[in-house]
Amino acid sequence: MTVDSPISSISFIGLGLIGMSLLQAIKRSPLAREHSILFQGFDPNFSESDRLCVEKLGLDRFLEDKKRLYSADLIILSAPVEVNIALLEEIKLFAPPSSLVSDVSSTKSLIARKAEELRLPFIGMHPMAGKEQNGYRESNEELLRDRRVILCDDKELLESKKGSFLIKLLESAGCTTLTMTPEEHDRVIARVSHLPQLLSTLLMGYCAESISKSGPGFATLTRLAGSSWDIWRDIIATNSDNIAEELEHFSEELARLSREVKQRHLQQLESRFSEANRLYQTLKEVNRS
Repeated sequence: MTVDSPISSISFIGLGLIGMSLLQAIKRSPLAREHSILFQGFDPNFSESDRLCVEKLGLDRFLEDKKRLYSADLIILSAPVEVNIALLEEIKLFAPPSSLVSDVSSTKSLIARKAEELRLPFIGMHPMAGKEQNGYRESNEELLRDRRVILCDDKELLESKKGSFLIKLLESAGCTTLTMTPEEHDRVIARVSHLPQLLSTLLMGYCAESISKSGPGFATLTRLAGSSWDIWRDIIATNSDNIAEELEHFSEELARLSREVKQRHLQQLESRFSEANRLYQTLKEVNRS
């Protein structure tokens, strides 16, 4: 006999690449199938044909009625960051106090602070996956398989019945989880995600006149330059201090590298290559685990 699930319904607000990929991954997980979890959602930009497409991808019902939409046991905000923050006001108005709120935004401090102000039970969630292309048509449950999902919780909600069940759902969907505070998340992600995006964007513009002469190495290094400004506008706006700090530190390191090259400090440069090679092997191991 199946024990009643603390999460029997999940609402996704925003049905783009990450939202729909996460929905498909969780819905097709053994645990979600075992408990017959209902998946509902809404996206304000959808046409009737869009609705039919996402229903084929796994959405059980598309809801415009806010009271029904926000009545779910778990609400996952998967719109752009600043939209997600604004939606917390609606959730406070329409959702029952028992609803657990989460999001898939790339920054966490501001949304966590707003949720605390509104006294909403909130666990920040950041799936470490993505593509340069956006939209539900690019979504796929495999996008999240074997990927890390960072969970941000400084109120011990992950130890509650719903919080622990959310972890089990993610693991059943093939994800691995790790936890940190919202502030730590934003500092770390500024370095390993937001900085690489801006460096890729800058490098593409810097090399614009030579692109036709470049090879596959350049294409690999600048892959992130294909990312949409619509997504990155909110990310930069909500994590600007951390990103600016990382850019400043990196520019200092770049200046040191420039001096080493100019002065032909080959031993120091060899040391940099050796350390980078070692760390690259570590990175490959991390992504395999």
